[in-house]
Amino acid sequence: MFELRLVQGSLLKKVLDAIKDLVNDANFNCSSSGFSLQAMDSSHVALVALLLRSEGFEHCRCDRNFSMGMNLNNMTKMLKCVGNDDIITIKGDDGCDTVTFMFESPTQDKIADFEMKLIDIDSEHLGILEVEYQAIVRMPSVEFARICKDLSSIGDTVVISVRKKGVKFSTREEATVIEMNDPVSLTFALRYLNSFTKASPLAEMGYIGFYLAPKIEEDEEETKP
Repeated sequence: MFELRLVQGSLLKKVLDAIKDLVNDANFNCSSSGFSLQAMDSSHVALVALLLRSEGFEHCRCDRNFSMGMNLNNMTKMLKCVGNDDIITIKGDDGCDTVTFMFESPTQDKIADFEMKLIDIDSEHLGILEVEYQAIVRMPSVEFARICKDLSSIGDTVVISVRKKGVKFSTREEATVIEMNDPVSLTFALRYLNSFTKASPLAEMGYIGFYLAPKIEEDEEETKP
């Protein structure tokens, strides 16, 4: 059996909102570490790795490692019933083909139960390789979200160029920290970046990592031997 009780229910809504445009179906895993997911989009351009740590839940019981295949669009529709201050409890049993979601208002004057059917998803743990990046930029997620939103009203892609003096896609912010071995300039699809930034409120509950392949320009491909 497993049971998770999340006081900040709106957090799960925001996390799902950041993932649903990338992945249709995914396996969620429950363990002593917490609630996790790893999946790749159908075009194999973006990879998402999520962990909501067990310490962030008011109650976290997981008798054994448990994997649940869920349709993210169905989850998102169901989570529309959750108020910003509602508490979410997720629970299930071994051998069951359903998982139960319970939504409670803070005063417990409103309680709703939903049962969702699990699906079989044939997927393997991809394993994220440790890569030595040429440049690492750390900046406030809210600021990054604002930049992506502003740029998407102008074009479909953004070129992120990293030099010692700063990052070229916005004026350099005081809280932006750059670690760089060599200058880097890559082009990325803004629709992916805007999806990623929806998970900005995750805070200290855990982490969500997105790995995005850069766009290959046609002229670059033509010059390859």
